[in-house]
Amino acid sequence: MPGKQPVLIRTIAEMRQAMKPYKANGSRVGLVPTMGALHAGHASLLKRARSECNVVVASVYVNPTQFGPNEDFNKYPRQLPLDLDRCGREGVDYVFAPADAEMYGGGTQTLIHVAKLTERLCGTFRPGHFDGVCTVVAKLFNIVQPDLTYFGQKDAQQVTVLKRMVADLNVPLQIVVCPTIREGDGLAMSSRNAFLSVEQRKQALCLYNALQAGRNVIVQGIKTSSRINAIMRDVVLAAGPFATDYLEAVDAQTLQPMEELAGTVLLAGAIRIGATRLIDNLLVDVT
Repeated sequence: MPGKQPVLIRTIAEMRQAMKPYKANGSRVGLVPTMGALHAGHASLLKRARSECNVVVASVYVNPTQFGPNEDFNKYPRQLPLDLDRCGREGVDYVFAPADAEMYGGGTQTLIHVAKLTERLCGTFRPGHFDGVCTVVAKLFNIVQPDLTYFGQKDAQQVTVLKRMVADLNVPLQIVVCPTIREGDGLAMSSRNAFLSVEQRKQALCLYNALQAGRNVIVQGIKTSSRINAIMRDVVLAAGPFATDYLEAVDAQTLQPMEELAGTVLLAGAIRIGATRLIDNLLVDVT
């Protein structure tokens, strides 16, 4: 029932034990993997899972293996009591919130690497990031054994990589991709938005504005990716003196660049405002 506090589980053994009766009676188990600091974007995933599954599990775990040595692992927001309240409001049944020692107590000698899809976009600027993502998500899949798992379109490259992992490893589940949830002015919701100052928050909207500008010129008939990329970069450059990791139009399935756009195109960008890295994307069907 919405509002009921979910069962908090800390160990792998307890999580597996909790899932046994549901797997035995054929219940549909839904998993929403998160790193906590839950916001309305996460809530949309939890709502979708609640509407489609008999039992819903949310994981809350800030995974160290997906952070680089100079990234924001130590300051990433951790607010488990608030996350439990949010999960309760969305009708989550179980929250799996393990410690690092539980997930990686024996060390990490095995990493899952998806080639090609991880070599561009965020993969260029965060080496090893997707190995960490794939490894921890595979561990969660093995622990919870869900029938469906829910991710947001905001993390488009992550979703594409995980779909490939699931297909290549014959993992028996369905990945459900849910729309990006945005603030009223269009900024994609992210736990990292909390790191932005008032002025930085205003500047951050340039990423969404750049993607919209790219989409608009595609709709107007421009299909040359170099021109579209330049238009998007100009929007960001005009907004302030901060770093752009990438702003690109790529094939939505392969994440590879196309000089002449066709089919479903992913407009994707990542910028750094101060110490905060933000990502966003839009899908555009090119006819």
